[in-house]
Amino acid sequence: MAQVPQGPQTTPEGVVVRKRRKGIYILPNLFTLAALFGGFYSIVMAMDGRFDLAAAGVFIAMVLDSLDGRVARMTNTQSAFGEQMDSLSDMVSFGAAPALIAYEWALRGIGRWGWIAAFVYCACAALRLARFNVNTAVVDKRYFQGLPSPAAAALVTGFIWLVNETGIRGVGSEYVSWQAVIWATFAFTLYAGLTMVTNVPFYSFKDLRMKRSVPFAAVVLVVLAIAVINIHPPTVLFSIFVLYGLSGYVIYGLRRFRGQQVSVISTSTDEPDERGWHR
Repeated sequence: MAQVPQGPQTTPEGVVVRKRRKGIYILPNLFTLAALFGGFYSIVMAMDGRFDLAAAGVFIAMVLDSLDGRVARMTNTQSAFGEQMDSLSDMVSFGAAPALIAYEWALRGIGRWGWIAAFVYCACAALRLARFNVNTAVVDKRYFQGLPSPAAAALVTGFIWLVNETGIRGVGSEYVSWQAVIWATFAFTLYAGLTMVTNVPFYSFKDLRMKRSVPFAAVVLVVLAIAVINIHPPTVLFSIFVLYGLSGYVIYGLRRFRGQQVSVISTSTDEPDERGWHR
């Protein structure tokens, strides 16, 4: 039986109420789609052997991913659709793309161990994003529960970008040290993947107020930071994310030493069941 299309409805008081047509907000989703394109572009460049551009595409996706949420909050255009779209984009840009880039660049050189490491990273990225969506309401906003997927992607692709700048171009290189590079890629891929699904707290920087006035010296420090990054972007960016990738374990160790709660979750009744992780 065909459904009768619903038109304007009338309240008991005689007031005509027109239903608002559902839609999506353009501005924040444009940033999300641009980040998704960055991840897709990275995969295509890796297939073409342009690993420098592949790594750069992931870093560009990181910048765009950090902007879409802020743009949505500033313009009051948050939506459930945007949240789901952001998660799907992150899975491509920071889950599938780094795993495939690492495999194409080096991990295929160690056979099954290579694709296993790539799959572990990809699966952990999916688990981390799913857990993030479930625990959004109960996690301390100042910290991430586990290494965030953009930082994990930066660890893997940043290493590839850095080594690629030295002249080592991937599988088949004549460098004697290439086997060491392969196993270093293997280690970084597993470390980044498994750290995403730990309960280790990583500072989120979400408590920084961008609209608040800051001392003039803070602006000078930002300018200096940009200048330092431009000295040699692969080295500086990779070093930053290595330090960040270790910082969570430092925070975890300090909390353990002081007898403080190490979990960033106060209470959690939603799936997945994480009892035993909050001590």
